Amino acid sequence: MPVGTQKDYYATLGVERNSKPEQIRKAYRRLARKFHPDVNPGSKTAEEKFKQIQEAYEVLSDEKKRQIYDQYGFYSDNLPPGGYGATPPAGAGAQGFDFSGFDFSDYDAGEEEKGGFGSSFRDLFSQVFSRSRREEAGPEGQVRGGDIEHHLHLGFWDAIRGTQVRITVARAETCGVCRGSGVASSTPVVCVACGGTGKAARQSGVMRFAVTCPQCGGTGQQRRVCAACRGEGQIRRPETFEVRIPPGVDTGSRVRVPAKGNAGIGGGTPGDLYIVTDVEPHPYFERKGDNIYVKLPVTVSEAALGAKVEVPTIDGSSTIKIPPGTQSGQKLRLRERGAPSLRASVRGDQFVEVHVMVPKVADERTKEILRELARLNPDDPRKELKKFS
Repeated sequence: MPVGTQKDYYATLGVERNSKPEQIRKAYRRLARKFHPDVNPGSKTAEEKFKQIQEAYEVLSDEKKRQIYDQYGFYSDNLPPGGYGATPPAGAGAQGFDFSGFDFSDYDAGEEEKGGFGSSFRDLFSQVFSRSRREEAGPEGQVRGGDIEHHLHLGFWDAIRGTQVRITVARAETCGVCRGSGVASSTPVVCVACGGTGKAARQSGVMRFAVTCPQCGGTGQQRRVCAACRGEGQIRRPETFEVRIPPGVDTGSRVRVPAKGNAGIGGGTPGDLYIVTDVEPHPYFERKGDNIYVKLPVTVSEAALGAKVEVPTIDGSSTIKIPPGTQSGQKLRLRERGAPSLRASVRGDQFVEVHVMVPKVADERTKEILRELARLNPDDPRKELKKFS
């Protein structure tokens, strides 16, 4: 018997060795749909490729099987339920491990004396058997559905006050025909991979294994791919529903809508929907975080003598006191007059930036008053700058 060639399951599925389980699952589904016998009737090439895909996925989708495959380059279901150490316990013999599944016809007794087969055989099974108790492979576990992002454009006031919006999102839902299994409910047919025996031959080096058929899971039967979802177990459909946008969202805010993401796999919980908001700017109010900034024009006399003036806020008009001697560019604060915070039951502040407006000189009387003002206030406002000139 020639020495067997080890199979590269990663190459079979077209994935990297460090691929995550979700990447392996997606690659398997894509290839299974492409090479399934129902899609390629009468094609022996597609049938053989489908068998290889099933075999690779059966190992790489199981964490323990994949770990053993990565370490030794093969995997077999004919492993003992418990592990031995480096030396089997006394009296274990053939009762401790059934070697009937192996074919040692090419074994050369002289190799053991050379440190060949005997040494490698003991080393291999010492490492395999010393691993923790192997759990029986069961159906694929539940997998939580993926999250979805939906971008939403909002007006300034809708973002400040909150609103109710009606959106349409394309979601992956559990197939109603196969109930997420990916297979049709029709009567199963004899497995083409094992001919109904439930067993398949595997070979690694000089060892030949009789393993559970990866295509039918040892049942000797298989079901056809669901025509409605093409084996995906899910169907992507648009769904329209109402969503409440809380007060205070800003550009880049993420509003979570629980259980409105993609459906889970194998009965897993659905993912969440995240609404990412994009808010229109306002022509007067400028928002920075939870604070609101405005520019307030005042007259020279209001800035010099002080005054009470009205200023717009997001809650309506409010009165603010301009202190005497206020300079242009000075900022005044209105506490808790800003935007609502999404993180706490508080509000930001509103900052009012004063802009002193110089009047237009329209007559001689105004000019005279301004000259008199200059004589009464002879201080040079640029004297601090002269030290730099």
